[in-house]
Amino acid sequence: MPLYGFHCTDCDKDSELLVGFADKPRCPSCGSRKMERLISRPAPPGRSKGVVKAARARAAREGHLSNFSRKERGL
Repeated sequence: MPLYGFHCTDCDKDSELLVGFADKPRCPSCGSRKMERLISRPAPPGRSKGVVKAARARAAREGHLSNFSRKERGL
């Protein structure tokens, strides 16, 4: 089940709940069913130095060079 953000119109609190898409959750604060699903932003792709370093280390362990540039592969 995915994690969705909700806003309770009765107590004016936001919460994140693990529910199915068609489920009608109750507010964890007041118990109301007047919950509005919030629109969430997509997460940007990970491009930090740590993520790149880990991907390259894994590629080297697995014996392929897919995470290295053409220059680094000697092409």
